[in-house]
Amino acid sequence: MPGQARRALAGACLAALAACTVGPDYHTPAMDGPRAWHQSVAPATSHPVVASTDPQWWRQFDDPVLTALEREVAAENLDLQAASLRLTESAAERRIASAAQFPHAEANASYARERASTNGILGLLGTLEREQAGTVASGTQGFGPTALPGSVGNPSFNLPQYGMNASWEVDLWGHVRRQVEAATAAMRASEDMRRDVLVSLMAETARDYIDLRGVQARLAILDHDIAIARDSVRLTTMRFGQGAATRLDVADSTGQLHGFEALRPPLERQQVHLLNALSFLVARAPGALNARLGKPAPVPPVPAALPVGLPSQLAERRPDIRMAEERLHVATASIGVAVADFFPRVTLSGSLDIQALQFSGLGSWASRQYGFGPTATLPLFEGGRLTGQLRLRQAQQKEAAIMLRRTMLKAWQEIDNAMADLATAQCERDRLREAVRENEIAVDTARAQYRAGASDFLTVLTVQNQLLAAQARFVDATTDIARSVTQLYRALGGGWESTYPDATPATPATSHG
Repeated sequence: MPGQARRALAGACLAALAACTVGPDYHTPAMDGPRAWHQSVAPATSHPVVASTDPQWWRQFDDPVLTALEREVAAENLDLQAASLRLTESAAERRIASAAQFPHAEANASYARERASTNGILGLLGTLEREQAGTVASGTQGFGPTALPGSVGNPSFNLPQYGMNASWEVDLWGHVRRQVEAATAAMRASEDMRRDVLVSLMAETARDYIDLRGVQARLAILDHDIAIARDSVRLTTMRFGQGAATRLDVADSTGQLHGFEALRPPLERQQVHLLNALSFLVARAPGALNARLGKPAPVPPVPAALPVGLPSQLAERRPDIRMAEERLHVATASIGVAVADFFPRVTLSGSLDIQALQFSGLGSWASRQYGFGPTATLPLFEGGRLTGQLRLRQAQQKEAAIMLRRTMLKAWQEIDNAMADLATAQCERDRLREAVRENEIAVDTARAQYRAGASDFLTVLTVQNQLLAAQARFVDATTDIARSVTQLYRALGGGWESTYPDATPATPATSHG
């Protein structure tokens, strides 16, 4: 076979070996789900519809204050900034892993003032005849026990040198390529983790804001009922003075007033906590948002139609599902790395140096020294380390597959729960609206009858307490409706896109270092 043909065949064989990658290849698992959204409870007035969703789903509430808060959280939140930095760290780790695919080269230079031991190993070399120190150090004579007489021994000498060396691991079995594959999947998992943080923050911001408005609505209702209770105290006190009421009526009305007033501090505490929570979300000190949010406002209304997209898009939209899938990818690629450790590893290396005993000799081509060639290593005995590592990676892959399936099922559960919460909260609100209306009529009627002397004050107390309870439950149900919408879009993975450009982490700068 001609020399050129042999070289071509050898090159083809080397290329074929280089293309070999051991271990299982990753394939996106089939994640079957319902073809239609499952709703355990019949939809109410506001209901999900199959339509494209808006990543900024909170805009459906048509509340400018909430929209501004969401924007501030996306730009300023510290958890999101930390997640962005973790993504940057993961990208740097991938760059480190991918660097092993390329040759490594470095230059070096050194200078040393040395003296060889007369009684050391260099004494075996010897010299042909006795020479003076200058002659020996000139490089024309070897070192040895006869270099100089007596106890003087070998002289000191200069040893300057410079050069370069390079090495490259021939990735025959895909050891490096699997590492890069795993690092790439890990980087994507970090990106999805950042998106999951963003989704959670958007939902948490909306939920805290809605809860704040609900607490403020309950405070307003309570203040109204306290005013009515004070009027009842005045009424019973006046009638008692006229002899038309008993001391019991005065005590009952006063006790009711104090009971209503005792309900205010817990609501005020909730308001402070929610204001502080929203301040924390925008990375500001407690009380920073009091001026903006302290003034009461109604609970954001929910639109009739709530776009939820297609069920088949859930795996693409939920960042935690995407993150679990990438972790399965990491585990699969890591099996390939473990398998490749059983095979030989070949490294091509070479070096070229210029070395001389005198600085004047560094410019001479005769001062060169070099070496190059392949190095092969094959594990023979590892005490079971490689086998244990392979079994560990295989078990981690199975665990990652189970966690992916669990994440998918959990997503469907959260969506169905949120839809059920939305429907039942609307039914409860509708019933409570009627209850509030009837209780208001009952309070007005009982108070009128009491003034006319046609009824006792116990009836007034009873209906007033019923009214307050119904009003509080009505506000809670209204809040629950808006909160369930927030939870629904959190479960759908809404807001995972890069909603605001200024909240997206900068791409790490590229370099050859």
